[in-house]
Amino acid sequence: MSTTSEPTDDRPADRAAGGHAVALAAPRKVTRRQWLRRTTWGAYAAALGVIVETFFIEPHWLEIVRRDLPIRNLPVHWQGRTLAQISDIHVGRQVSDSFLIGAFERVAAIGADVVALTGDFVTCGRRDSSVPIQQAVDVFAHLPRGKIATLGILGNHDYGPNWSDRFIAARVETVLSDAGVKMLRNESIGLDGLTIVGLDDLLANRCNGNAGFAGTSQHTARLVLCHNPDAADRDIWNGYEGWILSGHTHGGQCKPPFFPPPALPVANRRYTAGEFELQGNRRMYINRGLGHLLPVRFNCRPEITIFQLTAG
Repeated sequence: MSTTSEPTDDRPADRAAGGHAVALAAPRKVTRRQWLRRTTWGAYAAALGVIVETFFIEPHWLEIVRRDLPIRNLPVHWQGRTLAQISDIHVGRQVSDSFLIGAFERVAAIGADVVALTGDFVTCGRRDSSVPIQQAVDVFAHLPRGKIATLGILGNHDYGPNWSDRFIAARVETVLSDAGVKMLRNESIGLDGLTIVGLDDLLANRCNGNAGFAGTSQHTARLVLCHNPDAADRDIWNGYEGWILSGHTHGGQCKPPFFPPPALPVANRRYTAGEFELQGNRRMYINRGLGHLLPVRFNCRPEITIFQLTAG
């Protein structure tokens, strides 16, 4: 007994039950008006996404950046140790205290050997002499401490209106000193074979390389903290070769894709964020900062940098 099977056809069926022919529906043509409507709504959705990202997400979306920091003449016992750079904290009305404290706690959990704070601890406008001193006391009580040292330098905002009030700078320095920070104002500190130089602020007309490098040697491992990157172009370096850790720019806070930030508080607009090669065998790293002046960031997240020291 043989069996047979009917041939199969993979094409879509073109007949309904009962043998009646059924015509396949042609795809609907999108009219120009419909296309414009959909495109408009898509643009609105994209714009809304950018607004949410810029105002509500990224200003408090912290990025921990990890990278090596090769230093010439670095002693063996320093190789592999870590340095955490925190910059532009900007305690004040615009930055959330809880965000700052949470960021400090993340650094504390890492347990860096050195914590370096590169200026602008508070926000003080050019014409506003009010300084959030008590708020700074409360926030900086949570500052992470380095296992070996916790160091700081002042930025322009720490000098009050027009970056010129030395009494406000002294108050800020006292708050930081009470929180366990060794403030360096055109001076250096030796840390068992590693010398760290801290320069005072450029816009406050307090940056003095002669004083900062006094007593240091080019034959020892050296590292410089300097708030404003524009200082790299001044004739203040006394033959120094090595790294400069800076802040001040906030990375521009808003950076369009493939284009430089439209607003930068520096004369040399090359200095945005990240690593830069300089003349005289110097290199500079610009930290994007933790806080902000206006609560907006786009494509430029707040940053804390964790450097691993290596032989240069």
